[in-house]
Amino acid sequence: AVVNNLEDAHELIDTAISTALKASKPVNISISCNLPAIPHPIFGSDPVRFTLSPKLSNKMGLEAAVEAAAEFLNKDKTIIVQPDRVSITNGIFVPVGHPLKTVEPKQPLRVDVLLQYIQNMLSSETTIFAEAGDSWFNYQKLKLPTGCGYEFQMQHGSIGWSVGATLGYAQAVPEKREIACISDGSFQVTAQDVPAMLRCGQKSITFLINNGGYTIEVETHDRPYHVIKNWNYTGLVEAIHTKGKCWTAKVCCEEELIKAIERATGAMKDCLCFIEVIVHKDDTSKELLEWGCRVAATNGRPPYPQ
Repeated sequence: AVVNNLEDAHELIDTAISTALKASKPVNISISCNLPAIPHPIFGSDPVRFTLSPKLSNKMGLEAAVEAAAEFLNKDKTIIVQPDRVSITNGIFVPVGHPLKTVEPKQPLRVDVLLQYIQNMLSSETTIFAEAGDSWFNYQKLKLPTGCGYEFQMQHGSIGWSVGATLGYAQAVPEKREIACISDGSFQVTAQDVPAMLRCGQKSITFLINNGGYTIEVETHDRPYHVIKNWNYTGLVEAIHTKGKCWTAKVCCEEELIKAIERATGAMKDCLCFIEVIVHKDDTSKELLEWGCRVAATNGRPPYPQ
């Protein structure tokens, strides 16, 4: 249901909820962001109670289905599907082979490689924070274990939000460890929240993606002002932490990343960990490239005549 005005909002919402209950399936209700705060008389009365008639079952059809299923399962050539294998009676299943990954020593680190290692860090005791930008698209590809948190903000596209969000989340949920992925341009906007993390004794892990600019803006309209003045990010954090429990590292290749993650999750697991990851400025996701082209085309349209 798409609600664009208040005149039929009550009917659309009730119909969607009723359909969900009757069909036992999820529904999507999209409401324009300016509507919820506007009062309207149709919402003044008490909500209508939903009543569902009992579902009817065809006993003969059910019994026939059970017999057919049992007959299939009792065949000599039963196929048994397990999470990690398929067993076929009187047959052999050969798993598809994959070539071993080979990485040249000191090869420049790529974002997709970083994602693989972040994936292995996730558990029920972690929460991932995806900064506004290319992280929107990259970290949607992560497979979250049961209980693993995921936070991102897209409606307003506020760059730098994840630094403060990580601070607040870590203070509210101290039993989890936050893994924040923040780009350099975003970090420069809200870096002042790091001292508060140190003062509160937090132990989150921050991956600072240093690619030298506002990547998401570059892909929508590439201009010189999107190239930022680079900072010594690890040096900055070292300078402000003074006597706080903090550990920093700067990585440029996969070997250095492995060592940094091992240390952040091992000896420094009770510290605030800040890992600066150096990547190429054009190392972006294909989804961002497509999205950037669409936004650029929209922003480049001539204005409508008034």
